[in-house]
Order: sequence, then structure tokens, then C-alpha cells
Amino acid sequence: MDEKVHFGGVGVEIEGPGIVHNQPFDMPNLPKPLTLEEKKYLLSVERGDTATVRKCIKRAYRNQHIDINCADPLGRSALTLAIEGENLEMTELLIVMGVEPKDALLQAINSEFVEAVELLLEYEEIVHKDGEPYSWEKVDKNTSMFTKDITPLILAAHKNNYEILKILLDRGATLPMPHDVRCGCDVCLRETEEDSLRHSMSRVNEYRALASPSLIALSSNDPILTAFQLSWELRNLAFTEPECRNEYMELRKQCQQFAVDLLQQSRSTQELLTVLNHDPESPYEEGEPMKLTRLELAIDYKQKRFVAHSNIQQLLAAMWYDGLPGFRRKPLLEKMIDLSKIILIFPYYCFLYMISGTSDSGKIIRKPFVKFVVHASSYLSFLFVLLLVSQRADVILLEKLGWTDTHLTGQQRGLAPSLLEYLVLIYVAGYIWEETCEVWKDGLYRYLKDMWNFIDFTRNLLYVLVFMLRAMAYYQQTAEIEDNPTMKMLGKEHWNAFDPQLIAEGLFAGANVFSALKLVHLFSINPHLGPLQISLGRMIIDIVKFFFIYTLVLFAFACGLNQLLWYFTDLERKDCYSTTSGEGMVFPSEEPNWVEHDSSCAKWRSFNNLFESSQSLFWASFGSTGTDAFELKGIKSYTRFWGLLMFGSYSVINVIVLLNLLIAMMSNSYAMIEEHSDTEWKFARTKLWLSYFDDSPTLPPPFNIFPTTKMFLKLFGLRKIDKMRKDSLKRKQRQEKERDYRYAAVMRALVWRYICLQHRQGDSNPVTEDDVNEIKGEITSMRYELMNVLDKNGMDTSSADKKEKTVIGKKNQVWERRLMKNFQLTPVVTAEDEVELVRNVESVENEDPLDRFRRVAKLAVLNSSALRWGQIIRSVCKESQIGRCNNRESFKKQQNLERAMREAKRKLMNASPDRSNEIRNVSPMPVTEQSSLVKLIGEFTDEMKKESDNERYLTVKSAKSMRPTPRELDEGRIPSINVSQATPVSTLRKPSPPPAPLKPQQDCGPRIFKKKAPSPTGVMQLTARDLLAKQIDSREDSNQGPAVYELGENRNNDVIPSSSSQDYLLDTRSGEDMNAPLRPIKKIDDVKTIKRQPSDGWM
Repeated sequence: MDEKVHFGGVGVEIEGPGIVHNQPFDMPNLPKPLTLEEKKYLLSVERGDTATVRKCIKRAYRNQHIDINCADPLGRSALTLAIEGENLEMTELLIVMGVEPKDALLQAINSEFVEAVELLLEYEEIVHKDGEPYSWEKVDKNTSMFTKDITPLILAAHKNNYEILKILLDRGATLPMPHDVRCGCDVCLRETEEDSLRHSMSRVNEYRALASPSLIALSSNDPILTAFQLSWELRNLAFTEPECRNEYMELRKQCQQFAVDLLQQSRSTQELLTVLNHDPESPYEEGEPMKLTRLELAIDYKQKRFVAHSNIQQLLAAMWYDGLPGFRRKPLLEKMIDLSKIILIFPYYCFLYMISGTSDSGKIIRKPFVKFVVHASSYLSFLFVLLLVSQRADVILLEKLGWTDTHLTGQQRGLAPSLLEYLVLIYVAGYIWEETCEVWKDGLYRYLKDMWNFIDFTRNLLYVLVFMLRAMAYYQQTAEIEDNPTMKMLGKEHWNAFDPQLIAEGLFAGANVFSALKLVHLFSINPHLGPLQISLGRMIIDIVKFFFIYTLVLFAFACGLNQLLWYFTDLERKDCYSTTSGEGMVFPSEEPNWVEHDSSCAKWRSFNNLFESSQSLFWASFGSTGTDAFELKGIKSYTRFWGLLMFGSYSVINVIVLLNLLIAMMSNSYAMIEEHSDTEWKFARTKLWLSYFDDSPTLPPPFNIFPTTKMFLKLFGLRKIDKMRKDSLKRKQRQEKERDYRYAAVMRALVWRYICLQHRQGDSNPVTEDDVNEIKGEITSMRYELMNVLDKNGMDTSSADKKEKTVIGKKNQVWERRLMKNFQLTPVVTAEDEVELVRNVESVENEDPLDRFRRVAKLAVLNSSALRWGQIIRSVCKESQIGRCNNRESFKKQQNLERAMREAKRKLMNASPDRSNEIRNVSPMPVTEQSSLVKLIGEFTDEMKKESDNERYLTVKSAKSMRPTPRELDEGRIPSINVSQATPVSTLRKPSPPPAPLKPQQDCGPRIFKKKAPSPTGVMQLTARDLLAKQIDSREDSNQGPAVYELGENRNNDVIPSSSSQDYLLDTRSGEDMNAPLRPIKKIDDVKTIKRQPSDGWM
């Protein structure tokens, strides 16, 4: 149908966000069925026959016999076919002759046909008017290949075509930045309410365009920074919109890879330093330590592949071992000796730097590797002090010297901190100062992003609480001893459960654990232990996820068991806190009676309250709680059964299922780390290296809390660097300009090398099917151009036209078959749909009476009760797996095949009987192929063909001459049957009546048929089905002949046109001077006969 069918009132009424209320649906405007002339027109465009296309368009303007904007069943117009074939000449012809472009510009960009893009951009600029939609915006949204949010620039960015993007950006095309996902502007709210899916997909398309490497390289002054920021934004979008997570993560990887590819183009250390030290806010000056601002930014944005690149790692390794020439090339033993020297005398290096930090000897500790070893040695000494404190080394030493008693010291209250504890306090003060300086330098947000800072913060907090509680306990116990001197030697078993000193000892033990775990962070520098440390970090995240579900299940069963067993556990508690007298009387007691009721004292805590129940179930995961905990005093069998059932269910879920799930999660995390172990380890090692470069504190704790000479020089501004910062403003501006120019030059060189590399890689790609098809199209186009030139110069090209197209590809063959068979992308029309379509067909003006009668009659038949009853009967019958023909053309083909089979059967039945037993020395039958039946039917048909005119029709010998003689039969041969196509003429001659059936010869042996030789080039091969159909049609109806085309007789003998492309495109010759295209005299019954007709007029 030509118009859209609008169903008013048909819509969706679903309450909810993003659902359109009462939105009417529009029937898709599918392509119309094509006429024969329109098919020839599209075929000529696809094959590159510009002469025929020009003639068809001119005839269409005069006669309106075809729609030059028609489309094939797949919705591809003539201009689209020319673009897909990359035929620029045909594209120019169609544009100049007035074919509507529609979405041809987007099609050209999608096909990356640069010349067509330039042509169509110029056309759009000519015809477009301000305020009106562009050509591609006028296409029906239901059948358009591209969505409404796709613009030429967005599509070019999707294709990542540098050349097309350059053309569009040079013309001033813009790409607006997408709104934030949480944006609440009127536009976003309106689009979300109208169609939330379309709004989300448009954002994905916009970010896919922004992530194009070519677009970033062309439009950004700092492509690396743009790639970093866009990658981080895409990461946030992936977590904000989990529905499109995969798309955003793929785009993020694309941005990361682009930054790595740009870095790969650096060719010198100077270029690499320029890129890594670029800081727009604080320019890098000669003589200052390298800041590596851009590298720190890459770490903040988690650009792991960028950081782990070999160029950066080589530079960082050279900086890391600065001051130790040849250290990496030394044997392992020499390395261990050098490290031992630094570890043993690290206090000497610290004091030397405190006294003379600006001297050459004092600057040794500023070298990154030396600084790392010094800090590690200081931390190991801190752990050694903690080990001495936990083992009470000072008390044991005094006991060995005989100055005190260890037992009395352990029971004594009100003791002052020991010397080792004061040393721990000094260390903790140094670490607190170090963390404070780090927060001041990096900021709180960046400080909290590092997980190891949480461990340091927790450790320092616990030590501060320990010192506060120890001070509180000291003053509290001193006051108690002053009131009661006997309290000085009170044992800890008699202390209050929440005594400040006992709490301080518990916190001190926890702080020691965190202090020892800090050593794992130092393993990052080792290539063997580093991946294990990273896996541990990933496993901690998995453990946290697991414990959320684990705790939920544990809490659920703890509530159930506590509610079930609280009464019986309370009986056990009363039994535990009771004493039996000598007379057998039971009295309550404040202390548990472990002597008499040890079993009750061990059982009552199991499920007495919710906290105790949770503890029991937790330790049951490790086998500490068994079924004996349910052997309670006074418990009934039914209650005990339910308790054991719940405990067994908990063991199955938490112990068997969830614990194995945790193991699987941890194994998966380790496998992921192992897969990318090199990148992950280098990224973690780089973070550790950067923390020991020059901006970090030089002295380790506890030396960092003592003043140094460098601190006083900095306080009074006596350093050289402080004097240089007081220079004039003009010098700083000059340095900033030099920095920007140097960075811009380096980035331009990197981008140029990257683009050149991409083009070279594209040129080195192997030949694809598209390249072969392009060559085929060029050959075909040149063939038709040559034929057109020869035809214009009076040469006979009819024999060349009859040859079948030999350079057509498989895809084009499929397309031509679908085109000629009226293949439509529409659903199957049911009986109800057919009635509805017929009812919706409106009568047009000046409608032919016969067409009106057919329409009314068809509607009457479809509404008849007999047809409906027949449909009901057919619906209850057995279904068919292949169906049946439902149109006239299919039915005609079926009849032709049936008649051919019937005629072949009749010939076989009338053949002479087999006399092989009577005749000797008969030549054997030739070996035939699998298609021998078809050839045999063809030979039967050839025998029945009568001699016809040589000018137009098939030439066959007369029936008399075709009958083999006995001599020929004895020799095992028959006269050859020549089938050829003669020179076409302009008149149609009716074929002669068919000959009478051949009579069998009873006096001779069976016929021996030889295999026909292949026809020479240019001779048409006809199938048996077509020959029999022509023969039988001519016999049954002598007035109907095969479908034949009449050729135009006017041959133009003009000279070759001039070389002007405009004159060639706009041929001003009159229609009488041009070759008339083929016009069908009769309707073609078989689509296959189209290719067998002479193609002189339209090919």
C-alpha cells in the first residue's frame, strides 16, 4: 500500500515510567512490489550500466512508467545500490538526474565510500533549507536502517574512518556532549518519559562516537588526557547503568587501548618525559625533580595497560635504581651484600641527612631505591621492637639479671610503661606524622582510595587508643593502691572484666596484627610475591561479598535455634550456677560450679541467647560444635529432632555450599590475576615506586619527627629552588609557553605516527570478498560502457548482449534472484489479513471498471460463508510440511512441470521394447551424470521439435530428418541436434504445429542416445522444462507463444560523444534517436525466461 495505515486508538495503556500512554502505532511503509521495468532499472544500476539507467530515467520523466526512487525488497534504492557497489559515476548520474538521496549519505558513510560522501555533502548543502530536516531525517523511522539519533558525524565516528571524520570536522560538523546520566533538565526528562529505551540507546551511540580514536585524535588538543577522562566516565556509566554495562566496558577498553597506542609511538626518552611530566597547572622546570604528573593521573584513572607499558616501565626502572649504577646486572650474592650494608647502617644515613641534607653524602638517601631500603629497614626494626614487647623481653632481661621477679611483675598493678613501650610510642608518633603529611600533600580523597592507607590508619588508631587506655589505667590503679595497698599485687584473674589495662592489651594485640600485615605491601616489588599480594587483595573483596550471605544465613538459623532451645538451655544455666550442700540441698551460686556441673556449664551458653547462638553456629562451621550440644536437660524428643534438623540444614547450606562457593570465588579471582599477572603486578609495583620518588618524605619513622638542617633552610627561604621561584612573572610565563609548545609538538608527532600506522595496517590487510566484488563491478561497468560506445558507432552488439553475465558474485546472484522473484520482507498474509487489506483498499479516481469489479468480487468471495467453512475444514485437516502454491506464477510453473513429466512418461511408454537379447554387438550406453534424466527429457523434446525460422527461434531438424536410420542405429550414433539462438528480429512469428508422435520401429534395436556436446559460447542452453512448456503451449493454444521481447529497430550511428562528463550524463538526444528499451509484448509466465531474452535494450 502506498500510504501508511493508521489505526486510531490502538496503543498501550500501561502505567509506569518511560511508557507512552495512548501512543498510536503506524504501519511500516514497506517497499512496494516492483514492476518489470523497475526491476530492469535496479539491475542496470547494480551492474553499472549508466547508458541504460540514463534512458530509463529519461523515459520515466516523459512517461512516468517507473518510480526512479523505487526500492528493492530490502529497502535499497538505486542510489543505495550504486553506493554499495562504490560506483561513483552511477552515483553522480543518479544525483544529477534527480533521484531522492534519502539516507544515501549515511549509507555512503557506512560503506566508507569517501567520494560519494563528498558528493552527497555538497548536494545536501545545496538543497537544504534552514529549519527543515535533512534528507536522512525524512526517511520512515520504521523502515530506516539508522535510528533518528544517528548523524553523519556519529556514524563516521562509529566506523572510525579518519578521512570522513576529517571532511566533516573541516566543514564544521559538531557532536554535542551527552548529558550526565543523572541530568534533570527538561530535555532529558521529556525524552525519558517519551521513550526511556531510546534515550538510553542514544546515549550509548553518543559515547560510542566519542570513544572513536580517530575523533579523539582529530578534535582533542590532549588526546591522552581525553582518553583517560572518557575511560573513567565510561567506567562510572557502566556501574550507573548496569543494563548497558557490556557496551560501556568495551568502549572503555577502546579508550585505554588508544592511549596505549599513542604511547607506543614515542621514540625517545625526551618525548616520554615530556608526556609523563606534563602538568598544565605547575610547569616542569629544568633542575627540578620529575613530577610524573601524567603517570599519577593514569594510576588514578586505573589505566593499567598504559602504566604497564614497556616504555614507561623501562623509564621508571632507570629512575628507581638511580645512584646505583650496574646494580641490576650484578650477581645475586653481590646484591645481597649491598642490601645488607644499607640495612645495617640505615641509622647512619638518616643522621647524615639530618645534619647535612644538601651535601652529596646526604643526598644518597634521596635515591628512590635507597630510600625504599631505608624505610623497609626502619619498619622491620619497628616490628622487631613489637616482638620484644609481646615477649616481655625487658622483664625477662631483668629477671636474668636478678633485679626482679617475673611472676610478681605480671601481677603488679599500676606499673609505668617500660622502655620498649616508650620506643613503640616514638615509632607510632613518627608514623602518624608520616600519614598526616601524606594527607596534606595528596588530599583526603586520594588518601582514602588506597586500601593500604586504611590499614595504616587502623593501626595508628589502635596504638593511640592503647596509650590512652594505659594512661587511664595507670592513674586509676595508682589511686586504688593509695586507698588500699593490698591491691598492688592483685592477680589478673581477680580484675574486673573491663579493666582499662585489659582492654588496652586486647587492642595492642590487634594493632600488632595490622602492623605485621603491612609487610605484605612490600612484597609488591618482588615479581614472585607481587602477584600473590594482588590476589590477596582481590580475595578480601570476595570474602566480604561472601560474608554478607553467610551472615544472613547464620542469623536466620540462630534466631530459629534460640527460639526453640532457650528454655532448656536456661535449665542448664541454673544447674551450672547452683551448689549442692551436704544434706542434698541445692542453693543458687554467683559463680559457675565447674566441679559438680561441668557439663551444664559447657552447654548452657550454646543457644541461650541470640549472640551465643550465632557464636555456636559460626564455630560449628569449623567443627567446634557437635550434636552433643542438643543433649540438654529436660529436652523432649520432638524438640530435639527439630533442633538437629535445623542444625543439619545449616551445616549443609553454610558449611558445604557457601564455603565451597567462597573457595570457587577465590580460585576465580586468582585465575583472573594469573591471566593478567604481568600487567597487574607492574601496575601495583609502579604505585609502590611512585610513593618513594622525590615528593615523598625522605626520612623514615621515627627519624622524621626530629628537625633537620634542611627544614631550617626551607623555613627561612635560603635554598636555591626557593630563590628561583622568586623570579619575575615574565620568566614563568615564558616557561609555560615553552612547556605547552613542547608538549603540543610531541603530541602532534605521536598522533601523526599513529594515523600513519593505522593507514599502513589498513593497506596491508589481505584481499577480501568486498575487494573482489568491487573489481567485478568495475569490469561489468567497463563492459557496458564499451558496448554502449560500439553501439553508438553502428556496430552490432546483439551477440555480445546475449551472453550471460560472467562476473557476477554470489551475493549479487542472491540479490537478483530475490529481486526478480518479488521477494518481500513481509509476514505471511492470513485469510483475515487479506480480508482486512481488501476492505482498506479505497477506490481511486478514474478506476477501471474491470479493476473495480475484481476488487468487489474478491471482497465478496472473502466474506462468503463457503470460503469460511472451507477454511475451517482445512484447519482441522492434517498440516502440510511444505504447503502449496498460492499464486498464479507458482501454479503455472507447477502445471508446466506436470505436463513435462506426463509427456516424458508417455514417451517412455511408447518406446520400443528392449531387444538386447536378440541383437548382438550393440554399443554400450554412455555413462551419464546425475542430471541424465533432465537431458533425456530434453532429447525427447528435441525429437518432437519442428524446424522453425532461423532468424528468431530455435532451429531444429524436421521430424523426418531427426528419425535415425537403421545404419545410424547400428553404428550407435544419431544425428546431432543443434540448439542455438538466432539473430533477433522485430517481428514475432508463431511456431508451426507440433509434429505427430513418433511410432516405434519394431524391426530395429533400441535407440542409442549419445551425450550432447556443450553448446558453444554465446549459444543459450534451454532446460527440458522450458522446451516442453513451449511445445505443449504451442500445441494446446496456437495463439499463445512464448514471451518474447521486441527490439527497437532504430539504431543510432552517431559518433562517440565528447569527453565532457556533463554532456555524457545529460544526453540531450531525443527519445527517437536513442535505442528503445525492451518492452514486453506478452506477459512473462516464467521469471527464468527473463535472463534468456536478448539484453540489448536494457543491459
